[in-house]
Amino acid sequence: MATLTEATTPAPTPAPARTVDIMLVDDHAIVRQGLRSILEREHDLRVVAEASTAAEALAVVGRARPAIVLLDLKLSTSSDTEGLDLCEALAAEYPELAILVLTTFLDEQLVLRAVKAGARGYVVKDVDMTGLVRSIRDVARGESAFDARSAAAMVRGLKAPPVTDEKKLTAREREVLGLLARGLSNRDIGSRLFISETTAKFHVGNILRKLDVTRRAEAVYEASKMGVI
Repeated sequence: MATLTEATTPAPTPAPARTVDIMLVDDHAIVRQGLRSILEREHDLRVVAEASTAAEALAVVGRARPAIVLLDLKLSTSSDTEGLDLCEALAAEYPELAILVLTTFLDEQLVLRAVKAGARGYVVKDVDMTGLVRSIRDVARGESAFDARSAAAMVRGLKAPPVTDEKKLTAREREVLGLLARGLSNRDIGSRLFISETTAKFHVGNILRKLDVTRRAEAVYEASKMGVI
């Protein structure tokens, strides 16, 4: 008996993945070079522009028209959060632009401020590259993207009671303030709290800003009046 062979319909060819154009904004050239070399190994990711300052980023983004800006929050030695202002400016001028914060700093209020400024995601720089690439693809699809620690920090910030003059310092900032009162340097504070000297400096800067003072001794004095230490 002859065997009938069923006709088979060729499987449709999958559509090629859309290439995601990315702009890197970081004040360290070596960081940008490292990110570029790693991201461009992915078939669907392409770095189309770089910037090291907020002014440069604003000048370049209109020409490059990236889909995503990968943004560090610290873009100069004079400010620890200059990237927040840039994030807000970019989100206002280019509402279709997806901004993903990639930074060293992790603080519940900082994560919330970044989201309010227009960021669609927040990732800490020690994330593995698989996690970073996944976050980039998530925001490219219109989703939000947070690594586990950033998401937890955001939840803590959302659950925190309303900020008042007496309660606006975070638990970590109160720890740093206690060490400031003992005369420790940023390096020593970092060593005691198992954080980097840069992160310790960031917390000290936040404390000075929140207490509306310019010197460490003034911060200790104001905090003692408030009963924080």
